[in-house]
Amino acid sequence: MIEHAEMLVKQISHGVYVIGVGVGERQNAFTAAWVMQVSFDPLMLAISINPKHYSYQLLQESGVCTVNVLAQDQYALAEHFGRPAEAKMAGFQWKAAESGAPVLSESLAYFDCQVSHYADAGDHKIAVCKVVAAAKLNQGKPLLYSQTGDMDGSAELYG
Repeated sequence: MIEHAEMLVKQISHGVYVIGVGVGERQNAFTAAWVMQVSFDPLMLAISINPKHYSYQLLQESGVCTVNVLAQDQYALAEHFGRPAEAKMAGFQWKAAESGAPVLSESLAYFDCQVSHYADAGDHKIAVCKVVAAAKLNQGKPLLYSQTGDMDGSAELYG
């Protein structure tokens, strides 16, 4: 057992994102903190996703997603999209990216991505994605995972 692991992993710097996925009218979004750049040329991002979630099914079907960067004042959005719920995209402004994946208009910026391949990672899958487009949407500073406390309930998973 690693003592205080739940506190220590919060020291690894990374942001908080809303990942938009969809196939036609079936669209969903989820909060992710485990996103990172993995290549310059081509520009690629890696996204960690729970394969038991509905969003994973949509990602596999479509092969595309968006990574929407949240601002420091958007904790409520991170919390909202982090919960399992039906119709959780309702009430928010979305537009389609070039790939067709949903973009959260309120985000600071977004990356439009096409899945290159998947890798196993314990209880999650890693989707390695090529960035096909990106844009800055709004001003602000990004929300960091360390600023979210135990919003994701991860403290219960260490033990």
